[in-house]
Amino acid sequence: MSARSILSVPIRRLAAGGTTEGQDLVAVEEPLEIRIGASNVAITMRTPGQDAELAAGFLFTEGIVPQGEIASIDCDRNTATVTLTSGAELDASRMGRNFYVSSSCGVCGKASIEAIESAGCVTLPRDVPQVSPAVLRSLPAKLRDAQRVFDRTGGLHACGLFTAQGDLLLVREDVGRHNAVDKLIGRACLDNQLPLSDKLLMLSGRTSFELVQKAVMGGIPVVAAVGAPSSLAVKTALRFGMTLIGFLRDDRYNVYSSPARLTA
Repeated sequence: MSARSILSVPIRRLAAGGTTEGQDLVAVEEPLEIRIGASNVAITMRTPGQDAELAAGFLFTEGIVPQGEIASIDCDRNTATVTLTSGAELDASRMGRNFYVSSSCGVCGKASIEAIESAGCVTLPRDVPQVSPAVLRSLPAKLRDAQRVFDRTGGLHACGLFTAQGDLLLVREDVGRHNAVDKLIGRACLDNQLPLSDKLLMLSGRTSFELVQKAVMGGIPVVAAVGAPSSLAVKTALRFGMTLIGFLRDDRYNVYSSPARLTA
């Protein structure tokens, strides 16, 4: 992350021993305007850093721009301007939506499962990858150890991309859990590595519908989280054949869908 992802602020600490003055580190939250040419597509509240990845990931997971159609992304302080490849065509109906993305709730009120289907998501591979219980139990600690900005601020969500053998490939942090996933998928999109059909996604918090939606769009067949899934997250995982795991901590976890990818 860039230096602007952390800010030092004056604070007053109160404890049993009295009051002291000092400084504390907090995670930065600022707006990012995502544009395609001269058109404003979305404004998202995010932690600065990997803004090009965030823009690419958002445009891909929302079904606006397919992989391979981004020619360049020019990032200013709080603006990411995307230039498309020659001949790329946009879905006018999706471009007409007015996106405002908060760091806490994602795109509020968006259509659910039918919207994912209409976006042309890939079919998740059946029973692949095969993941052992030992690998699953190792993921939270590996993700936590890689959360560099969280170590200093305690204020960021994280997601990690893993192999089926438990090797950590990529970590992204952000004040918005959906932004962290967009940054991760955006990196793969810019590298033309989608779909991520043999990978695992580990989340540092709960699993909402929008996180499952983004994982489906990225072709990720296994999603695990330390927190609980929502009802719509479970319903979406069941519909698309995703293996969804929750409460992965302290050597225990719940499997909500498609257990065939999990070995005994």
